Amino acid sequence: MIASRNIGAVAAAATLLAAAPLSAIFQSWTWLIQAAIAVAVVAGVAALTRLVRAPLWGQVLGMLAALVLALTWLFPSGAELFAILPTPATFGHFAELLGGSMQDMRSYGVKVPDTDPLLFITVLGVGGVAVLVDVLAVGLRRPALAGLPMLAIYSVPVAVYVDSVPPLPFVVGAAGYLWLLVTDNVDRVRRFGRRFTGDGRDVDVWEASPLASAGRRLAVVGVVVAVALPLAVPGMTGGLLDRLGGGTGNGNGRAGSGVSSGRIDLFASLAGQLNQSEVADLVRVTTSEPNPFYLRYAVADELRPSGFQARSPSGRPANRDLPDPTERAGRGVQQTPYRATVEVTKGLSMSLMPVYAEPVRTEDLNSNWLYDPNQQVVFSNRENSRGRKYSFDYIRSTYTPAALRAAQPLAADHPVRRQLTATPGSVPEVEELVKGLIQGKRTDYDRVLAIYQHFSSDNGFSYRLSTESGSSGQDIVNFLTNKVGYCQQYAAAMAWLVRSAGIPARVAFGFTNGSKRDGDTYTLTNLNLHAWTEVYFGGIGWVPFDATPAYGVPGSTRSAWAPDTDAPEPSTPDAGTPGTPTGPDASAGPAGPDNADRDTDSGLSLAGEQPAEQAPVWPWWAAGLLALLALLATPALRRLALRRRRSGRASATVASTTGEVQPADGTRVVVVGPDASRARADAHAAWAELLDTLVDFKVRVDRTETPRATADRLVRDALADDTAAVGAARLLGRAEERARYARDPLTGEPLLPAVRAVRGALATRADRRTRLLAAVLPPSVLLRWRIGLADTSGRLVALTGRVRYRLLRWSPRRILASRAAR
Repeated sequence: MIASRNIGAVAAAATLLAAAPLSAIFQSWTWLIQAAIAVAVVAGVAALTRLVRAPLWGQVLGMLAALVLALTWLFPSGAELFAILPTPATFGHFAELLGGSMQDMRSYGVKVPDTDPLLFITVLGVGGVAVLVDVLAVGLRRPALAGLPMLAIYSVPVAVYVDSVPPLPFVVGAAGYLWLLVTDNVDRVRRFGRRFTGDGRDVDVWEASPLASAGRRLAVVGVVVAVALPLAVPGMTGGLLDRLGGGTGNGNGRAGSGVSSGRIDLFASLAGQLNQSEVADLVRVTTSEPNPFYLRYAVADELRPSGFQARSPSGRPANRDLPDPTERAGRGVQQTPYRATVEVTKGLSMSLMPVYAEPVRTEDLNSNWLYDPNQQVVFSNRENSRGRKYSFDYIRSTYTPAALRAAQPLAADHPVRRQLTATPGSVPEVEELVKGLIQGKRTDYDRVLAIYQHFSSDNGFSYRLSTESGSSGQDIVNFLTNKVGYCQQYAAAMAWLVRSAGIPARVAFGFTNGSKRDGDTYTLTNLNLHAWTEVYFGGIGWVPFDATPAYGVPGSTRSAWAPDTDAPEPSTPDAGTPGTPTGPDASAGPAGPDNADRDTDSGLSLAGEQPAEQAPVWPWWAAGLLALLALLATPALRRLALRRRRSGRASATVASTTGEVQPADGTRVVVVGPDASRARADAHAAWAELLDTLVDFKVRVDRTETPRATADRLVRDALADDTAAVGAARLLGRAEERARYARDPLTGEPLLPAVRAVRGALATRADRRTRLLAAVLPPSVLLRWRIGLADTSGRLVALTGRVRYRLLRWSPRRILASRAAR
């Protein structure tokens, strides 16, 4: 019992150590304190249930009840009894926290703040893993399998962390797992009694033997290799070899091949930055352009009913020749080359690199960074932007209204028009509004300008911290009706209306110029994140339009082709000159856009209350991984449970029968003898375990053989060289034979050690693949399931036949035929 309590305490500590990688997700350590409380309560109740010798299922129920009590105390709803006993309102509160956790997962990027929903789901997950680890390590005495739920904890930060997970938490978690294995091994050795050497000297149980020392060294080497290998190999973490390469090298080694981004949802990370309460510097950019346009890093060009979503970019290495935009230069289009240097702080970590539109050459970026000429974004499948500094040359294009009016509409079968004018079904309110706005407009530019000018204060549109809900059931209709929103609503709504007019449009993401400028250097913060619309014109390309009210966007930039519709005295800049920014003082104060953008979510929605975002995929990956691990572990757990039940039956104290004998002298003698039925059941259990072991190790089993014949064949084919195993096999065969055919079964023999001896001998002779399958996917369990499925199928067929026969008795044709015969 002391050993069980010791292993239980180590299992609880190992669970907390395995949760160390979660520190890469949270900003503070509140989650660890609460998780430690929950795990301690679970471990304490588990020890109490084992103290009263409760069965395994009782221990599980006790631990689950303890976890519920701990969650009730840590996350009260206010309706608890005696501040700790849950009520129906408590479980309703838990359901709300679970729902809120999904919302917070979409709203925050790593690192996340300490919100109650996120803390609740974390403590619930760690506590649930603590229950599983205790059951596997203490209840079933299989601590090796306890690594599976521990691995599930580690998979969470791996799935959501944009950068690679720090190595130190992995080392801590691995140390906890090794600690659990060592403790279980020491306890198993201790059960054999005291160890001693050949000269009679006692050996302490903690004194390392040569074999144990070798095992510990292998464990340490394994952990070191697991940590060092990802740091050294290029492409796994963008680690040492990538840094030593200094940007040279061939990247993926496939020049010109298309590559798609496999990173997590960009907008979940972006929303996390927007939801920060304090201002954080994200990017510092120095440019030779006097009045630059927005620094961009992503586009959303796929329109779904829930809003605009981002496609995975594809492209070629960015450190090679990039497309030359001057080839599209025409009359009324002025293209000026500039140079910029961008320094990304450690506060911005994503798989995309901020650049100005139309870069033509990059420096200090290796071949792992790719450029998508269609989306005009720089991205990577292997590295992130955190802490990087790079330079690039780019072309700034400005247009005159006359040049845009002269642009010819795209043909109906043009791929850009077919793909980027698609809308999710017919929305009568949108179609009617667009029809009225573009009526009488002859060119694409005039149609776009009419839609752009619709989002003005003269038409009732205003900039506000949050949007208003509506009753239409469609976000686009609610926004166009309420006319209140922030940058994402304006950008997405204009793009939707432009697409409804048959003109390609998309939404771009980036940074405004902000209000922190020092000469040619702009410092951009999380409050300068912005979204705007880009429209495609034939022969010209993508042209930006920012429909968001300029008074609400610090650092907003307007142009000759898209002037500020809300300016009190509109002015038209000279043709071909860069647009004039509104300046840093154009902010609306605390209700400015930067603060409003904090309400943005992980997608690009049209309503703040019901964001239409692309849900992050990591919860589904994590749930799928847990489901896969549970599915893979089911056969092994079933085999262990069956073996444990048989072992408990065979090792239990044999009951006895009593009888009275009356000798001739008149004295009464009580005779105590073994329980024949119990001994017979023990022999059957041991024999069934032996047959399953033979199936697991691919030894042929013939059910028609007698037990003695089976034992003789086993000795002849597989155990000829192992004297102990030979005796054990013959003992099991004799016990089963006596149990079947003799009046008195064999009693008092060590059947359980005999089964273990045979299993050990078979495992020694089996190859590695057979041993692995016997442990992970036991063939005996699969065979039982297959036979059970066949039996169930046969019973269903027989039941169907009986039901059909009974129904035929009431068939109208049969009844009429019987009446006619009468």
